[in-house]
This record gives sequence, structure tokens and C-alpha cells, in this order.
Amino acid sequence: MSLPEIVSREQWRTAREELLRKEEAVGRAREALGAERRRLPVTEVDPEYVFEGGDGKATLLDLFEGRAQLVVHHFAFAPEWGSGCLCCAAFLDQVGHLAHLRARHTSFAAVSRAPFTRILPFKARMGWTVPWYSSGRGDCGHDPGRDFNRDFEATVESDGELVERPGLSCFLREHDRVFHTYSVFDDGLDGLGTTADLLDLTVLGRNPAGSDRLRLHDEYDL
Repeated sequence: MSLPEIVSREQWRTAREELLRKEEAVGRAREALGAERRRLPVTEVDPEYVFEGGDGKATLLDLFEGRAQLVVHHFAFAPEWGSGCLCCAAFLDQVGHLAHLRARHTSFAAVSRAPFTRILPFKARMGWTVPWYSSGRGDCGHDPGRDFNRDFEATVESDGELVERPGLSCFLREHDRVFHTYSVFDDGLDGLGTTADLLDLTVLGRNPAGSDRLRLHDEYDL
């Protein structure tokens, strides 16, 4: 292995301070971008998309679990695949305890086109506990006029074939009305995964009004 340049401690400190100024500038730009993201207009969506999960059929509204926001992980897992996408699996491995999101009025769920009967054993194998639903129409009585994955561009057609895209979509709820606020796909997921990252993608941000203070995950009153 070829080492970087070796310098004195004082030289290292000077170089580190120079880099820190650039990192702080990037941080300020990221905060400004986040504020702009939260100001994006929203578009209303049909809350009656039907999914299949551990408790049977569920609508998009059900996936909120009564909270104001929902982050959906578009987990690439086609009906004909034996297991899920490796990149999606690595991403889901990074997602922390959901109590921190839930205390900030935000639910999280994974959605795939694979039938739930195939999702369930893969989920158990990986040891994941996040809510995970099938959007496959054949398995959950889906209305042919609605296709969640295609409508939100997690499944796209390329050269006559369906292609699955890893992604995240954020939704906001106002009573029984649901709004799509943001989506990101493919390489846009790089560097995401923590609670703060996910909240930064949402309209309400990291500290929505009425959210709980930071606690150990088993101390929230959820």
C-alpha cells in the first residue's frame, strides 16, 4: 500500500484546517439545499394504492401508521428474482432504529414488486424488522389502473423490459389526503441511511414541531 505524504503534526494541522474550511462550506451548501428541498411544491396522490404486508392488505394511507410523514424505500426485488437487490440490502442494513423517525412523526417502510411470500423469508434471513410490503398487483388485488412502482418511477421500462430502481420516496399526510413531496433514485442514495439523512429528505425536516427530544430508542413514548 502506498501511504499519503508523511508530514509533521504541525503541517498536518495546517492541512486539516484548510480542508475543514472547505468541509464547512459544503455543509452550509447542504443546509441551503435541504431548505430548498423542503420548499418544493407537493402533488396529491391517490391514498388507495393497495399493498400486501404482514397483516394482509394495506393502503398507502395505512403505511403512515397514523403519522404525518412516510418514507418509502423502493427496494428493488422483482417478482421473478430469488432475492432482493444487493445495493438495496446494503442500504437497508444502514437504517437505524425506527423509533427515532417515529418520534419525529415519520414512518418508514420498504416496498417491492416481489410477492410477499417471497419477501418474508428474505426479510427473516436478513434479520430486518422494518415494515415491508408487496406492491405486486397479482398478490394484493391491485386495481389494474394503479401501479405504485411505475407511478413513482421505481420500475421503469427500458428496451422493452422492466427495470427495478433502488430509491426513496417521501410522502406527507393531511388527514386522509396524501401528498408526494420528494423522490431520489440510484446513486442519489449514496451517503444516505441515517435518521438525520432520511428526515432531511422530508418536508418537516429533522425537528418537526411537537417531536420528542432525542432519547435512547427504548425510552420514547410511542
